[in-house]
Amino acid sequence: MAKSKLGYGHGTGIPSPVDVHVGARLRRRRTLLGMNQTKLGDAIGVTFQQVQKYESGANRISASRLFDLSRMFEVPVEYFFDDMPTAVAASTPTQGGGKAKGPPSYEPNPMAKRETLQLVRAYYKIRDPQVRRRLYELTRAIGAGANRSD
Repeated sequence: MAKSKLGYGHGTGIPSPVDVHVGARLRRRRTLLGMNQTKLGDAIGVTFQQVQKYESGANRISASRLFDLSRMFEVPVEYFFDDMPTAVAASTPTQGGGKAKGPPSYEPNPMAKRETLQLVRAYYKIRDPQVRRRLYELTRAIGAGANRSD
């Protein structure tokens, strides 16, 4: 098997940054919907281990599977590519003139973290809009206080 010119992707053991991004978007949507990996796997006909590999970027998601996921999650296919960092998009052969320099440095997106997704889900379960607003203001105040230099 020929080694990828990019140093990552199929056959190299290193996931493509694009596949990692798509997997993170899959995990985000699944978590926001309150679905576990087993339930998702059952719905699309794969094991939960395969879902884990999709979410980590270790296994590439085919176009037909991406289409199925977009319909199931009620999002356009583009959702999986939204918010892709410029460095990731630039790492593809067509953007890098066919000579990408290797995987870009990766800074985790706080919106992709499980904790953030669970917090958002819990926030929207609060039915009273005034309570939600007060919680939002409290959170902003705490965050602003944490960023002050003493």
